[in-house]
Amino acid sequence: MNTIIINGVKIQTKGSNISVNNDCIYVDGVSVKSGLSGNVQIEFIGDLASLRTDGSATVRGNVRGDVDSGGSCTCGDVSGSVDAGGSVTCGNVGGDVDAGGSIKMRR
Repeated sequence: MNTIIINGVKIQTKGSNISVNNDCIYVDGVSVKSGLSGNVQIEFIGDLASLRTDGSATVRGNVRGDVDSGGSCTCGDVSGSVDAGGSVTCGNVGGDVDAGGSIKMRR
């Protein structure tokens, strides 16, 4: 099981594809939380297949696919590409990195 933490509330999930659209968070296409507003803090513990979010996100693990973040993104290694509207802090990236802010690669 993986753990997703949304604004401090822990949710256990078997899924690994996260998408955040407007006020709703989906894991593998299934809504796990809706009615969100303002600055939503998302943290994922475990390895993700992919991440797509309008805001910022933190992943305590790796992303096996791509990361598309409207805000800043912090994660481990990314097998695909990273596209972030804010800063990016991550490990190794297999594809491209496009960031609206600073880029910090941990080795």
